[in-house]
Amino acid sequence: MINQNNSIKENLKIISVFSADSSHPLKIPFAESLISAGFPSSAENFVERSLDLNELLIKHPTATFFIKVMGDSMINAGIHSNDILIVDRSLTPTNNKIVVVRLNDEFTVKRIQFNQETILLIPENPNYKPIEIKKDADFEIWGVVTNVIHSV
Repeated sequence: MINQNNSIKENLKIISVFSADSSHPLKIPFAESLISAGFPSSAENFVERSLDLNELLIKHPTATFFIKVMGDSMINAGIHSNDILIVDRSLTPTNNKIVVVRLNDEFTVKRIQFNQETILLIPENPNYKPIEIKKDADFEIWGVVTNVIHSV
């Protein structure tokens, strides 16, 4: 929840930040066949090739960071505590994108909405309230979340 001084400490906390290193390909076996999430399908045409995770997940290596988060304010967007976000700082944030922001020397992850005169940070959990960014706020959009690495 947001306390009265608009602190975001309990909302969703960034635990650690790592820069991306895509200097070496990270190729793993990749099955080209689609796997059914419903009824099982035949294993015919099960062809393997390599998939480079760096190529798939990192479009701008010098501007990409991995960020580990803690909290539940974005749980309905599929971001859970201890997930790792892939954040691209070179992308332009647009309406309704999920972004990492710095607000009053604290970082958080929220969906952003640009209105005519305000910016809102929208949590994806009904237990939290949107954060309205005031004109005089110490605020920076740090980067755009492109992917979530989530353990199952």
